[in-house]
Amino acid sequence: MTEPTFSDLRAFLDRLRRDGDLVTIEAEVDARLEVAEIHRRVIAAGGPALLFTRVRGAGFPLATNLFGTARRASLAFGRRPQQLIERIVHLAETILPPTASKLWAARDVAREALRIGLASRARGPVTEVITSDPRLDRLPALTLWPEDGGPFITLPLVYTEHPERPGHNLGMYRMQVYDGRTTGMHWQIGKGGGFHYAAAEARGERLPVTVFLGGPPALMLAAIAPLPENVPELMLASLIAGPRLRRVPGIGPHPLMADAEFALMGSVAPGARRPEGPFGDHYGYYSLQHDYPVFAVEKLAHRRDAVYPATVVGPPPMEDLWLGKATERLFLPVVRVLLPEVKDMSMPVEGGFHNLVLVSIHKSYPGQARKVMCALWGLGLMMLAKAILVVDDDTDVQDASQVAWRALNNVDPRRDLMIVDGPLDALDHASPAPVYGSKVGIDATRKLPEEGHARQWPQDITMSPEVVKRVTERWGEIMGSAAR
Repeated sequence: MTEPTFSDLRAFLDRLRRDGDLVTIEAEVDARLEVAEIHRRVIAAGGPALLFTRVRGAGFPLATNLFGTARRASLAFGRRPQQLIERIVHLAETILPPTASKLWAARDVAREALRIGLASRARGPVTEVITSDPRLDRLPALTLWPEDGGPFITLPLVYTEHPERPGHNLGMYRMQVYDGRTTGMHWQIGKGGGFHYAAAEARGERLPVTVFLGGPPALMLAAIAPLPENVPELMLASLIAGPRLRRVPGIGPHPLMADAEFALMGSVAPGARRPEGPFGDHYGYYSLQHDYPVFAVEKLAHRRDAVYPATVVGPPPMEDLWLGKATERLFLPVVRVLLPEVKDMSMPVEGGFHNLVLVSIHKSYPGQARKVMCALWGLGLMMLAKAILVVDDDTDVQDASQVAWRALNNVDPRRDLMIVDGPLDALDHASPAPVYGSKVGIDATRKLPEEGHARQWPQDITMSPEVVKRVTERWGEIMGSAAR
């Protein structure tokens, strides 16, 4: 059965409505704290997506909890992108030397590649209303927690282009709304948009910025994907979505995604900074107030009946659990290309994704776990991982109980811990200095004699397969004879 694809946010909402997985709330609600509390209770109960039609003081309806269950995340993003990436990886490993039969067998990949890309249109829904008076205060931007510095745009798709060479970036960076025309721009260390801004700032130039809200769900996953610099997020979004993404000529600095709900167009000036935060973040703590660049919005385009999308973050688990897991599954095949010994990896939401990475490997030589740790720290945003724990391939890293059992029993701290210094997430509050501190690698694999383990490694306790089979076959008889 072909997986569904969604050309825009409302197509996804329509599907959720048909599935009984969307609830429309017509009572008036306040974007300050009330929506966040409603969202928090619904997601804790595994509840549906929410569409608020009357947000006090706002001119647009608000959709939240779009991806707040495994089912909705799977529906939005599907398995097709991961399967295609796995197919490409397998092809790269097997096609050489090329033969006619191998190339013919790979025709499915070529067919998919031809579907990926951008399609130009003369006009699109996002340009139905265009204004030079953006009135950001009319957007139902949420204040999530009592100590937050103000309302924040929490699902922005921030598009920038490098000022000196070809290349774009689509990232999701929270934006504090200061007034009707300006927001903060939370560009952290190592983020693509931040690289573009640094290049423009070094030239003394403003960086043009376009921020999209809504559009195909694929755009949202592509925006949070930890792609290497200069790998285009829009191509990944097209891969996830299936068909080519539609764009229309820009009325600002960039072409516009035709099927977005909103497009905010403007620029970020060199040297301009303004206090941003505090913000109740996905670690479950308030990130502190710091100075960040300022986005000046000059024009706003939107659909006539635009729907404003938002998410709520805070103490886990929240909606970002499922977004993070979708990203993790998408890039596991890529990690395996660079590190063939990796079997699986997990970034638990309890660690805020960056704070703990669990990796299982096929171990074949001494020091291999340490080699994997160092290699992962050198891969893009994996540099921010505070702890990497490596186990053998017979441990399911998706099962926290199994990982804890292996780690707590297999680790000698002096021998198996590797502590290094390096960059950390800007949200990390435990480090002695902002964005820099120590990390730990934990080798919880079975040790070889060369790794300093002179004793015999004990065998795992398992039941005889013959006994398991025999008891299984007689289970009904055995339990049927039990005394009541």
